[in-house]
Amino acid sequence: MADYPNHLAWHETLEVHELVAFQSLGLMKLKESVGEIKDKELRLLYVTAIKNLEKNIHELLKFYKIAPNPNMDYDSRKLGTGFYSGDLLVFAKTAVRNYAIAITETATPVLRETLTEQLLKAILLHGEVYEYMNENGLYPSYDLEKLLKNDVRIATKALDMSYRES
Repeated sequence: MADYPNHLAWHETLEVHELVAFQSLGLMKLKESVGEIKDKELRLLYVTAIKNLEKNIHELLKFYKIAPNPNMDYDSRKLGTGFYSGDLLVFAKTAVRNYAIAITETATPVLRETLTEQLLKAILLHGEVYEYMNENGLYPSYDLEKLLKNDVRIATKALDMSYRES
């Protein structure tokens, strides 16, 4: 039987970070909009998604205790610009992934060319948003401890937000 260290590997920590950041932003958006959903069946789907995301985030946050250099506390910075720029970064990153997948499924040359051009634009947008966040101290990607502190702060805010089920 393999002997595993008592902490996550760096790459695992970064994957958990990506999942927590993505799901926290999604949870905030769902909680903000669920009250506007008039269709009962759709609203129930939103509530289910909210509960699933809350459970996911709670479960993933437990792994932060065994991340390299954890020593986390809560940052007092407000979400504001950080939330909006993070949301745009996740959008751009997801667009890059989606275009890359779509291109591998494309048989029509002109469609492939169009998707490739759009992929390049998505890559550029991702880079620009990342640079903005990095320059403004909103994405400390080279400081794992700060990165994880930020995740915990955002996840906690998302989990603490109230919403109306009906």
